[in-house]
Amino acid sequence: MKSKPKVKKRGIVEKVIPPVHPSLPEKAQIAVEDADHLYREIRIDNTLETEDGKKVKLKEQAPVEVVIEADQDSTVPQGKSKSDRACGS
Repeated sequence: MKSKPKVKKRGIVEKVIPPVHPSLPEKAQIAVEDADHLYREIRIDNTLETEDGKKVKLKEQAPVEVVIEADQDSTVPQGKSKSDRACGS
């Protein structure tokens, strides 16, 4: 099986946000290093799972890695123009 193209970015958990309603999950706000200033924060459900299936959550100021991964057919070589991508080249 081919590996998917991916990039890893470092980040830090800026804050843990309590749910606005008890039925909703707690959120973790993560600042992604090297991201554009206005787009560097992402929020995710603060629920992770260990290898043995145990549920855990992130703490504030925890260092994290954000992994962006895509299928091979969802990428184009760098240097291709937008018009090349639109034509399916």
